[in-house]
Amino acid sequence: MRTEHNTPVDYFACFSSTPSSQDATEQALQELHLNPIIGSNIRISYAQGITCLHCGRVTKKSFSQGYCFPCFKKLPQCDLCIMSPDRCHYDQGTCRDPAWGESFCMQEHIVYLANSSGLKVGITRPSQIPTRWIDQGAMQAIPIMRVATRQQSGLVEAAFKKHVSDKTQWQQMLKADSTPRDLLEAKDALFELVKEDIEALQNQFGIQALQVITEPAPVEIQFPVSQYPTKIKSLNLEKTPEVNGTLIGIKGQYLILDIGVINLRKYTSYEVEISA
Repeated sequence: MRTEHNTPVDYFACFSSTPSSQDATEQALQELHLNPIIGSNIRISYAQGITCLHCGRVTKKSFSQGYCFPCFKKLPQCDLCIMSPDRCHYDQGTCRDPAWGESFCMQEHIVYLANSSGLKVGITRPSQIPTRWIDQGAMQAIPIMRVATRQQSGLVEAAFKKHVSDKTQWQQMLKADSTPRDLLEAKDALFELVKEDIEALQNQFGIQALQVITEPAPVEIQFPVSQYPTKIKSLNLEKTPEVNGTLIGIKGQYLILDIGVINLRKYTSYEVEISA
């Protein structure tokens, strides 16, 4: 789902025509604005088709949120270091696509704190702010460092992970809004704990490569949820190809229905119909 940071967040379900051999992201997208249908009964149907996001190959199973197995094994955006940036192997000459690595990984990244199911640390590209925070269902977020590369952001994140989670507990996030936190106070406390780690990284890469953001502005995010569920039931379109229920809210990349929740991002490249 594409999002716009309004009050509350606006959500748009994005659909594309079946791609050819070209990258599916080049296909024209059609969008359905979901906020106006909150409170309505919706039907989501899976038509038993999956088309690779990159090559257009028809596949029986989706890997890494929308790719066929051959693309999953060869594309740099599906490599292990995407999920674990501190394990980047570009400098070893083994990047799957060095040109892609230059454009995606050898660029400035932001280290941030967010309050989703609780306080967490994360990384993202500047262009993905606040989209990344919205996708994680964060009520609050704050950028805390600018770093020169994705690998360096992963190393900084690893230092913070010793003291704060890097994961969102999605079930808890979907049950209620998180308790508000003073993110500036949390930032100051955490920097005291990671001071030696950050100084070591600055000595390794240079102080200009890892810069603390001195006066960050916290961001508040409100989600279009009319009612939070008391119990979380995950809906699976592969097991139940047709889902009918009342849409009571949207948070992160989840549709919250009165019968359960569904992670739409999981079904990237699936052939589906949504009607209200």
